[in-house]
Amino acid sequence: MKKKIIVQKYGGTSVANTKKIINVAKRIVSCKRKGNHVVAVVSALGDTTDELLRLAGEISKYPSERELDMLLATGEQVSVALLAMALNELGCKAISFTGAQVGIMTDSSYTKAKILDVGTGKIKKHLAENKVVIVAGFQGKDLKNEITTLGRGGSDITAVALAKVLKAEMCEIYTDVKGVYTTDPRIVPEARKLSTISYEEMLEMASLGAQVMQARSMEVASKFNVPMHIRSSISKEKGTLVIKEVKDMEDVLVRGVTVNKKESKVTICDVADKPGEASRLFEYLAKAEVNVDMIIQNISRTNKSTDISFTVENKGLRKTKKVVKEIIKKIGAKGVKYDENIAKVSVVGIGMRSHSGVAAKMFKALASKKINIEMISTSEIKISCVVSSKDADRAVKVIHKAFGLEKKR
Repeated sequence: MKKKIIVQKYGGTSVANTKKIINVAKRIVSCKRKGNHVVAVVSALGDTTDELLRLAGEISKYPSERELDMLLATGEQVSVALLAMALNELGCKAISFTGAQVGIMTDSSYTKAKILDVGTGKIKKHLAENKVVIVAGFQGKDLKNEITTLGRGGSDITAVALAKVLKAEMCEIYTDVKGVYTTDPRIVPEARKLSTISYEEMLEMASLGAQVMQARSMEVASKFNVPMHIRSSISKEKGTLVIKEVKDMEDVLVRGVTVNKKESKVTICDVADKPGEASRLFEYLAKAEVNVDMIIQNISRTNKSTDISFTVENKGLRKTKKVVKEIIKKIGAKGVKYDENIAKVSVVGIGMRSHSGVAAKMFKALASKKINIEMISTSEIKISCVVSSKDADRAVKVIHKAFGLEKKR
């Protein structure tokens, strides 16, 4: 009988030291003994990536992105080699590769490359020789053979892409939590682990601040229906299965509450209130590759000018400030305000498609704690509110309780 292929991804906390690496090796051996082929995707050890970025920062304030990729790609090379050694020491044949070696081809966008193609020949050859194949996550090479990295959470993308091209039975994402929770258990201890979640809900939660999965990887998983299991690397307990939407899921009004404390609000003041001004503004931002999230335009009281507010990620704020300084001159705006003390709190659930009253219940819950809403954004399965960062955790708690998410279903 043909062996099933299981792709397992281990994050930095799961391989933070040699003891944890040996434990991961034992888990892989256990999976292989059940008659499976195993392809392991591994992140850099612990906080290695942050440490490498710190070193780069000591050398250069604005280092070359090409050289950053050369530097950051070394982190995973250490972890894959150590894991291969640990497996071989346990009597399990294993071989490690960088992303470039196995043929993960990307575009040339240094530090945030996108995968174009994934080679399978080398992996399949070594699986046929009954080896565990270990692949460095987060990295690949472009058509010029230059080393590239996929951005934060890139190891998740590597794992999902490999699971897709190898037609894996399952893509297991191992992390330091036991699965996907109704909200962050550090904020709400009563948060429940979900046994299942739809691709769409998981994608929304990942993009809205849930740390357990990376949004880009969920886009790929959803597009190709890659079966996924998010679980703990230190527990054998079943985690959360990410699955296609099923009828019963619509009975649950809200699946979870997320919070993102890594955004800032930008308000451009006194923009001319006439057709085309908003278009010009956001065209300038798009050309500068500024990723805008929520947008609100205030109603003009004079029919002459209006204020336009939008949110951006904190990591892109420095570039945003530089671009906005040029924009306000071009469009004749009177000034700009920045607020770095905000948070975005969101509720997610495919049940919103067939149920009403979610927004009313959310806003009422926030009002009960006198939490002011600065901005609102909605989609078919989510509602997001911008609040002051000092109110973020209180907002999560009161919304979680309002929807009864701590109760077993």
